[in-house]
Amino acid sequence: MTNNLTTINQFIDKSIGEWKSIRSTHTLAFQEFENSTSKIYIEHINPKNKKIIEIFKNHKISLDLTSIAISIKWQAISDWEDDDISKGDNTILIFLPKDENSGIVIRNKGYTESFISSSNYFVDEQNNLHIKTFYKTTVSEERISFLSTHIRSRFSTIRNLENNSVIQTSHTSEIRNIANLKD
Repeated sequence: MTNNLTTINQFIDKSIGEWKSIRSTHTLAFQEFENSTSKIYIEHINPKNKKIIEIFKNHKISLDLTSIAISIKWQAISDWEDDDISKGDNTILIFLPKDENSGIVIRNKGYTESFISSSNYFVDEQNNLHIKTFYKTTVSEERISFLSTHIRSRFSTIRNLENNSVIQTSHTSEIRNIANLKD
């Protein structure tokens, strides 16, 4: 690996903050299209936090204080809803590095299928973060890229494990709320 690769620590540090998200999701099996906007809040969590300790217990892994834990909270409005009801949720991701650019992510719940899950991640030569998660019936692949300091792009694909068919794709543009940045 080259020395100018972004480390997972650097990538996460760049991601901390409040973001406005504009997402387009294509559910291919049903030929449906959804647009949504969200506010996303990403923050560090101390690895000694009781929620982090509980996630390690649920995954049957010993607590690793060198791990990198973040909380991601969001509030979304979708055009699938007839009434503009805002829906929110949150998740905790814990990055367990094998080296500076790759490792495993454990979390309190999955994104595609709602149960605790783990993923493999790596940062590639273009400094994109790739996360791949195997669930019971699907596999989710995501690539997150910084287009500039305050703009991120996320591409994700969900495939059926049985026949590798693509079930859903999505593209998200995320713009940092720079008004809330601290000096």
